[in-house]
Amino acid sequence: MAAEQDAPTAAFVVDPDGMVSGWSEGGRLLLGWTGEETVGRPVTDLFVDPPPPGFPEGYGAVPDPTGSVPLRHRDGSTVDAVVAAQPLFGAGGRALGHVMTVQPWGRRPVIADRAFEQCPFALGVYDPELRFLWINASSGRVIAHSEEQVLGKKYREVLPESDRSLFPERDDKPYTDQLSEVARTGRPARLITVFRPLGSNYANAWATSIWPVRDAEGRVRAVANWGFDMSAEYWARQRLLILNEASGGIGRTLDVIGTAQELATTPVPGFTDLVTVDLFDEVLRGEEPPSVSGFTPGETIVLSRAAQHSAKGDTDLAPGPTTPVSHPPDSVAARCMATGRSTVELAADPGQGGEWAFGPGLAADPAHWPPGNPVIDGSIAADGLTGRITVPLRARGALLGVVSFSRRDRPEAFTADDLVLAEELTAKAAVAVDNARRYSRERTTALTLQRSLLPQGLPTHEAVEVATRYLPGGTGAEVGGDWFDVVPLSGARVALVVGDVVGHGLHASASMGRLRTAVRTLADIDLPPDELLAHLDDLIIHLSSDLQHAGDFEPVGEFGATCLYAVYDPVSRRFTVASAGHPLPLVISPDGTRTPVATQPGPPLGIGGLPFEATELEVPEGSLLALYTNGLLGGRERDADQGAAELQRVLGHSATSLEALCDTIMDAMLPERRTDDAALLLARTRAMDPQHVADWNVEPDFAQVPNARKFAVDQVEAWGLEEASFVTELVVSELVTNAIRYGEPPIRLRLIRDTSLICEVSDASNTAPHLRRARDFDEGGRGLLLVAQLTQGWGTRHTADGKAIWCAQALP
Repeated sequence: MAAEQDAPTAAFVVDPDGMVSGWSEGGRLLLGWTGEETVGRPVTDLFVDPPPPGFPEGYGAVPDPTGSVPLRHRDGSTVDAVVAAQPLFGAGGRALGHVMTVQPWGRRPVIADRAFEQCPFALGVYDPELRFLWINASSGRVIAHSEEQVLGKKYREVLPESDRSLFPERDDKPYTDQLSEVARTGRPARLITVFRPLGSNYANAWATSIWPVRDAEGRVRAVANWGFDMSAEYWARQRLLILNEASGGIGRTLDVIGTAQELATTPVPGFTDLVTVDLFDEVLRGEEPPSVSGFTPGETIVLSRAAQHSAKGDTDLAPGPTTPVSHPPDSVAARCMATGRSTVELAADPGQGGEWAFGPGLAADPAHWPPGNPVIDGSIAADGLTGRITVPLRARGALLGVVSFSRRDRPEAFTADDLVLAEELTAKAAVAVDNARRYSRERTTALTLQRSLLPQGLPTHEAVEVATRYLPGGTGAEVGGDWFDVVPLSGARVALVVGDVVGHGLHASASMGRLRTAVRTLADIDLPPDELLAHLDDLIIHLSSDLQHAGDFEPVGEFGATCLYAVYDPVSRRFTVASAGHPLPLVISPDGTRTPVATQPGPPLGIGGLPFEATELEVPEGSLLALYTNGLLGGRERDADQGAAELQRVLGHSATSLEALCDTIMDAMLPERRTDDAALLLARTRAMDPQHVADWNVEPDFAQVPNARKFAVDQVEAWGLEEASFVTELVVSELVTNAIRYGEPPIRLRLIRDTSLICEVSDASNTAPHLRRARDFDEGGRGLLLVAQLTQGWGTRHTADGKAIWCAQALP
């Protein structure tokens, strides 16, 4: 075999008559014939196919290394060879015949043999059935077989692992299929393959080229491949891809649990097989995490399992989300949290990585490992693990929890670069978790403030039946400044209010609280809706100016708001509405038809300089009034007109209770991922029983005062409220006397039996009385003080025709 490899060329001489006249030892080695058997025979006997006419003149003068000629071997087989003929001359130029050289097809000169044999790249040649024809030394080291061991064997017999995909999740073809496809189609291929060389604990990546080897006729006679180890570059790129995915995939939502789950899913399965994320309960609640210095030595640290993800999808290997998890003081996780340093555990010593085929391998160089790593701990194999990286989750100097990255099925050992990747992933996630925690805390604070500033309980009112709902924006949105209110007014009337402050967060919640207080204060003095909004507009302008001039406070966003203020009078069934940039209410009659509110909303509050208009309409008893904020219509997700039409359709179910109707509206109108707050106030109107209202025109004559007293006492007794007769008589006497003395006609007395007994005296004067304490020698000034002492409350209400003085008594 050695002689054949060193002298691969056969030579023989053919005389001018075409007879063999000389034979070399190479001929015997190549074709099996001896000199005695060939000399004197026609050279054409050596050819399987007849040579061309004129042979051997000009035959193969320039040998074609890609072409072959079939020759007869002594044992009857055929030898593919490359044949060249050169003329042979004697003295005086006499033709002596030809010298013919024969080389086995596929053999190269010795120097080429040596070059390819010693090539640092892994080289191999296979027949179309993928049987080994030749490999060089580098390839033999990679597959741990010599050339003699593999020649004639099929590729998949020597390397059975090449018959399966290394990345099933990518639908990659097995390497043998790639080789077969090149042999079948004749199209070359370039690819990167990943496998673990025999005797190595590290997975290596190879840049590989596969190409067909053709003969002179273009037939594919073999398949060749070469590859070199590009593990360092490949795994560095894979780590960058995972980090890039983490940058876009971790922290997408301002939710602690959601961020932890994003961290758990990002490195699986490209980097590891199982990830768990344990956090302190304080972090889950949005509170400050405990101080590391506060840990007692020997104390078991209890965290909550915020997230876990397995490549197999088996969730029974660890507790479920938010389940308590205890870390004993001698555990790796507890030590990592106490020291702030990561730890790598391996089930077995992986040894040193190697260099394969000219490429840098994934060497586990001790110089690259931080002190104390890796820890060889065979006990983790009992949990089915081959390796685990434990990293403390820290952000802005605070310890939030701990993360573990585990490998189970893959035998590849963790490297120092893997530790760097785990720490980078954890650091990115830690900032996102802390941001989510801080946002959760601020959102909880704003929501608590928002809910505390909204009505805690709506008063029972005879004028309307009321139901309300308030829902903050989704988890990814800050709390806004939506609010509603129901304010009892004099004369058995009620004010319905809904508004929306520009902006989100604590600033909007605090602004909402100020505006709601201001509305209640202005409503208490019985301003008409348009005048109330004008005063509220001035207030916002002043507040905005104060914030702009505050040297130590930077307001968040524009200070502005919209507001709808409506008043319903159950006696007249009149509904008066004024809007400052807010959507108008929907008024649905008992028969289901919509009563249009014929007005245009005024400018939002805080603009200034523009008037507000009030619209009054009469509504039937049992009408449904729907007041809402923009968030209920879907915000940016739905056109406002479409939202109003949808709301009107849902309000068609008004036969149900208002509480159930509120739930139906919220479910039907709000998207699953809403971005804005939504407030809803539903009111079903009632009408005052005419038998519970009595009025009398009073002539402007003091002689009419006794008649007014008698009218009031008779009416109160007719209502069966005899116990209230005495106080009513005193109140009517005082109010009617004042109206005659200080007011202007017409004067009118009205009694209303509601949840309280209301007495009203109106006149055409705009002069309002003031409560004052009379001095010892004053003859007057004690009437209103007496009224205030004997009743639950009193006040003045300005009307379009003058004013009305009212007081209310508790019913017996």
